[in-house]
Amino acid sequence: MITRFAPSPTGHLHLGHLYAALFARDLAAIHGGRFLLRYEDIDVTRVRETYFTQTEDDLHWAGLEWEPSTLRQTSRMTFYQDAMEKLKTLGVVYPCFCSRKDIQRELDNLTRAPHGPDGPHYPGTCKHLTPDQVAANIATGSEPSWRLDSDKSQALTGELSFSDSRLGKQSVIHRLLGDVVLARKDIGTSYHIAVVVDDAFQNISDVTRGKDLLESTHIHRILQSLLDLPQPRYHHHDLVCDSRGKRLAKRDNALSIKQLRADGWTLTMLQKHISEHCS
Repeated sequence: MITRFAPSPTGHLHLGHLYAALFARDLAAIHGGRFLLRYEDIDVTRVRETYFTQTEDDLHWAGLEWEPSTLRQTSRMTFYQDAMEKLKTLGVVYPCFCSRKDIQRELDNLTRAPHGPDGPHYPGTCKHLTPDQVAANIATGSEPSWRLDSDKSQALTGELSFSDSRLGKQSVIHRLLGDVVLARKDIGTSYHIAVVVDDAFQNISDVTRGKDLLESTHIHRILQSLLDLPQPRYHHHDLVCDSRGKRLAKRDNALSIKQLRADGWTLTMLQKHISEHCS
């Protein structure tokens, strides 16, 4: 068994991150397996070097140890580009030149837009552009993002499923999140591509993460099938919430492990707090 904890170094770790790290470490330990640390640092506009150091300091304080070869995704961009080229060759992605304002304007004009767990789906504005139209957009200096064509991908993969330790066998719904972005125009890749390529590279046998990412697993199984990558087992665990029942997030300025440590909290106190606020 090989598990991993893969934080984004865009802020300080909070209690939810600590729970996720302990969950992955403990699962590997129970089965005599290996525990890895990986940094999802592809969003270079938000990553700060200080967060790498602080993350490891917090994890060491909590008693976590991992194998010394810590992977940073920014060192593997060529592998993500190779994966995108394969998807382009398969014909299951298409270029999208829409801005967020363009998409919202299109959605506003629709009487009934398809929705998923994260809100309205992309309305398909660029889905049927001709090669000449694509070339014309590029000629004007427009850089496209690349979206998964959920219809074409389903035609290629057929029925898919994945196994979750709590929910059992789950059938993949190709259109659950619509035609998601697989390569952002500013960084050339996305979380979805990077995570499946790196899980395969590191031989991750068991993916552990919060249940808020369950929907993303549908996309990941599609990509694993299209890219001929192995399928790991999944464990979507509970989330740590605040006193109002809202899950912790960096953007909400959730109390950081660093601050709680400074305030005198011990690891035992943090673990007790996690157990009382996990759902």
